[in-house]
Amino acid sequence: MKKYSNVFVFDHPLIKHKVAILRDKHTGMKEFRELVEEITTMMTYESMRDVKLVPVQVETPLETTTQYKVPEESVAIVPILRAGLGMVNGVHKVFPTARVGHIGMYRDEETLEPQEYYCKLPDGIENKTVFLVDPMLATGGSACDALDALKKRGCKNIKFMAIIGAPEGVSRVAEAHPDVPVYVSTLDRQLNENGYILPGLGDAGDRLFGTK
Repeated sequence: MKKYSNVFVFDHPLIKHKVAILRDKHTGMKEFRELVEEITTMMTYESMRDVKLVPVQVETPLETTTQYKVPEESVAIVPILRAGLGMVNGVHKVFPTARVGHIGMYRDEETLEPQEYYCKLPDGIENKTVFLVDPMLATGGSACDALDALKKRGCKNIKFMAIIGAPEGVSRVAEAHPDVPVYVSTLDRQLNENGYILPGLGDAGDRLFGTK
């Protein structure tokens, strides 16, 4: 795959360990859901290395000191429904006060192209750092359409996070939205003829919610 300046693939041994368990078809729903949250939390730490901090005065038991914090109410989470819901708590562990919006997409089984059916976003989202999350970045169609929807509503600082990415989807998003950092924990081999990632982990939504 071509290298893109806005694509970041994590190469952390603990993430690799958790992804290996996540892929296993014998991993149950509860453990699958917990792993998705854990991997998302680790990715959130890494993806916020460029976060802007503001100075605050803190009183320690000994003196007053200037420290630095992430501004309150500066982060929003937008999962692409439905599988993206599994990543929300992972971001919330780092930013517990983050507001949550939702974008609903479904994939046309014939064209493999996404169709939007729902969009509800927090007030003032255009002024926040927005985490757009979806466990699987396959064809890239849903991610591109969701990014278009956020930009139409004034969002300027968006980060896209997926746990598993296919080269086809990663390239599509990186080229269509060069201003958006794309974070994936693992880059897989390819898509199959049905648009599923190989080796992948199956349908993330089904495995998260037990709807297989």
